[in-house]
Amino acid sequence: MKPAPGSDAGIQEAVPAPPAPSAERGGVLGPRHRALTLGSVSVILLIAFEAMAVGTAMPAAAEQLDGIGLYAFAFSAFLTTSLLGMTVSGQWCDRSGPVAPVVSGIAVFCCGLLLSGAAPTMLVFILGRAGQGAGAGLIIVALYVTVRIAYPEELRPAALAAFSAAWVVPSMLGPVLAGLVAEHFGWRWVFLGITGLVVLPLLVMLPALRRAASGPPEGGPGRFDRRRLRLAVALAAGAGLLQYGGQDLRWLSVVPVLVGAALLAPAAVRLMPPGTFRAARGLPSAVLLRGLASAAFLSTQMFVPLMLVTQRGLGYSQAGLALAAGGVSWALGSWTQSRSGLEPHRLRLVRGGTALVAVGVAATPLVLLPAVPVWFPALSLSVGCFGMGLVITSMGVLVLRYSSPETSGGNISALQICDALLNVVMLTLVGSAFAVLGGGSVAGHAVTSGSDVGPEAFLVVYAAATAVALLAVVVAGRLRPEEAPAA
Repeated sequence: MKPAPGSDAGIQEAVPAPPAPSAERGGVLGPRHRALTLGSVSVILLIAFEAMAVGTAMPAAAEQLDGIGLYAFAFSAFLTTSLLGMTVSGQWCDRSGPVAPVVSGIAVFCCGLLLSGAAPTMLVFILGRAGQGAGAGLIIVALYVTVRIAYPEELRPAALAAFSAAWVVPSMLGPVLAGLVAEHFGWRWVFLGITGLVVLPLLVMLPALRRAASGPPEGGPGRFDRRRLRLAVALAAGAGLLQYGGQDLRWLSVVPVLVGAALLAPAAVRLMPPGTFRAARGLPSAVLLRGLASAAFLSTQMFVPLMLVTQRGLGYSQAGLALAAGGVSWALGSWTQSRSGLEPHRLRLVRGGTALVAVGVAATPLVLLPAVPVWFPALSLSVGCFGMGLVITSMGVLVLRYSSPETSGGNISALQICDALLNVVMLTLVGSAFAVLGGGSVAGHAVTSGSDVGPEAFLVVYAAATAVALLAVVVAGRLRPEEAPAA
């Protein structure tokens, strides 16, 4: 199909048109794709388990290593280096394909796990967390590019839905299993145990990955952009300084916040597709929407257990149940968008999904009212999670569709970077506001609080999250490339 005049640079197709079905391929679990799908999903499953489990193991690790004062850096190190890993992976994939980034990412991720699990000091533990972040960044971008190369277009929604579904079990069972392992075997085995489990998925996936995705992209190898790498370093450093300053309420913390913002803002603009932060139509809006929806919903989820404990008197285990149903709902939304019969309506699905996310975010703080039952957040978050399943996976589908073979790595890298970056900025902003209003402090994804926290601290968090979710609704109306005919 010829690109529409005035469409965004790098867009391969002007209109997201559904391809003809190809039943003979047997789906993502058919003989042709089974090994690659199962191996890829298993790797993501283990990364997801580590992400969900680390919050449970971290307090024990920090206490034993005498590193409570460095607690926040164990989280920020992962986020910071993952931004760098995503950028490197995008360029690497555009030059030589996704095989080397996947294998290297798994190796770096495993080295990070081993380093953290065997760490004699908190600084070594943090170094291991940085390795895990870099490895995860390399892997996730390369696997998305693999979907672009190895799967026909009609199977890409299902492949990405499988990636999304891989987070369901870890989100529900990861913290519980990690707690049991830490209690009976020690916190180190939360990290060391995952390392051995990565070998089997790699052995299953690697032959299929080499067959389906070896070599440079169809358009020829892309140019290695050293300027882009320097921007990624500036972005990661800026994000790290922003998190550090946001976790410290002293006036002196303004300095790292300002320096971090000065590094981060121009680097982010240059690393994203042109027009991303003004929501230009097509590819830029798809990248921005992913980040906005994720930032709004993550900040909503993060404060729910604390709100139920401090405002409604629930225990931590009871409060945590409010998040359990969300994983299933998210997977259901992701499965829904993968149905071939709904492909012609993908943009409408995304608009509906962002509306559901906004409803879920805005409705959740109603539990602050005594008349609202304490189980209400489980319902509101399930609604939002279904919307997130529709939106997040669809953005991967659209970015792959809007990318030519030689730009798919860079564009997927931008998608993941925008997601992680807006999460960092959002968590820093709402965490600082929450702390100023008496809610304690935010350390990565863990929130600590005194018993005197008032409802106004939560209202500010959810007001900000609702505003971002409503902005995502607006951006969802700008996904169709410029001058493309209406569906």
